[in-house]
Amino acid sequence: MKLFKRSLRTRIFFSMIFLVLGASILIAGVTIYQYKDEARAYQKDKLKRKEASIRASINYEIKTTTYPVDTKYIPLIFRDKIYELKNIHNTEINIYDLNGKLLKSSKATFFRDTASTKMPDYALEGLRNSKDKRFVKYHFGEKEEDYQSSYTYITDNYFKPLAILNLPHIEDDGFIDKQLRDFLSILGQVYILMMLAAIVLSYFLSKYITKSLKAVSEKIHATRLDRKNKKIIIQDASEEIRSLVKAYNSMIDELEESAVKLATSEREQAWREMAKQVAHEIKNPLTPMRLSVQSFERRFDANDPEIESKIKDFSRSLIQQIDTMSSIASAFSNFAKMPAQQNEMLNVPKIVKLALDIFNESHISFTTEKEEIFAKFDRTQLIRVVTNLVKNAIQASENEANPEISVHVGVDEKNVCIYIKDNGIGISEENKDRIFEPKFTTKSSGMGLGLGIIKTIIEAYNGSITFTSEEGKGTTFIVKFPKQNV
Repeated sequence: MKLFKRSLRTRIFFSMIFLVLGASILIAGVTIYQYKDEARAYQKDKLKRKEASIRASINYEIKTTTYPVDTKYIPLIFRDKIYELKNIHNTEINIYDLNGKLLKSSKATFFRDTASTKMPDYALEGLRNSKDKRFVKYHFGEKEEDYQSSYTYITDNYFKPLAILNLPHIEDDGFIDKQLRDFLSILGQVYILMMLAAIVLSYFLSKYITKSLKAVSEKIHATRLDRKNKKIIIQDASEEIRSLVKAYNSMIDELEESAVKLATSEREQAWREMAKQVAHEIKNPLTPMRLSVQSFERRFDANDPEIESKIKDFSRSLIQQIDTMSSIASAFSNFAKMPAQQNEMLNVPKIVKLALDIFNESHISFTTEKEEIFAKFDRTQLIRVVTNLVKNAIQASENEANPEISVHVGVDEKNVCIYIKDNGIGISEENKDRIFEPKFTTKSSGMGLGLGIIKTIIEAYNGSITFTSEEGKGTTFIVKFPKQNV
């Protein structure tokens, strides 16, 4: 059912409503059944009392009659008395002989089955087999009222059966039915008030029960690995909720401990990788330097007429290797240093054009959507971003017969957009996911830190850098950061 898939609060609410409603229906059903049962018992008792009273009058008439006390004289004995008894007890009276033949009736065609001059066989059989010599049949009327028929023996002074007395008793349920209706009316009003109270109580109770769970749920939903998470503090919570909160707080402690260990491990791993990379990059220029010094030492001749030229070549070679080592140190230094957020208000197209002025390549083109597009950025860092991306574009397209590099500045709803497009070799599918990783490079030289530094700079200004590339056709880098309305 859909109900059981809803929230716990909804399920508690409807469960309480259904419980009260079910209890109300059950109580109403039991009440009606009890009233019906009591009414039937009352009617049976009433018939029994009436029968006892009529039998007493009949016995008295038999004792005082001047007729012989015999079955055949019963119609004569009760010729007038039967009507008197009818009027006194307000009921019809039938007297049958012992074989079930009608002897005397207070009404000639008195009532349904009694209109016959023959006693029903089931009544005769039931009376004969009864231990207390009394038989009662309950008749259910469809259009008329229900009634009971009692059959009992009339005896002489010596308790010898003379005839059979039949009393059809119509049940007067008017008073009981009125009592039942009045009671159900009052009960219905009480149930309506109970239902309204149950709805209000269910609402607040379900809200109270789920309040703690909602707080726990919100805290769990807000839990993050990259920040410090607050513990849950809930007052007056149930034992189950306290256990859940205790488990969550314990998990937060373990999570923070694990996060610290993970961060420490990652830092150590990063420093190890950095140390390996630095050592590797420094060894690269040291080897040719060592070989150059050893070769110069073996071949040095002070009297050689070209000694000055050779010394200059040797010195130039050493200086180049030293410059390479210096650039390695600078690259790692720049990568580790976050850009300072100066938040200068810059005209981006002007700064981008200024950054492009340092390049002498004629195949670099520049366009802008507007002459003035302002953003808050550090001037030096923006120039650094543009020059680094353009350098990468030049290197990617240097083997092309007709290299083309285009730089375009545009805007969207919220951002300044800088597009650097080339028609170079492109980026292979296996390298696309690693292009911004520190120390990753596809070049034969360089540290592979340029794009990592650019990404760090741009993200420091709430921006982003993405790219599209097709191998063999070129790459387009897209830099976005928030624009400012001036």
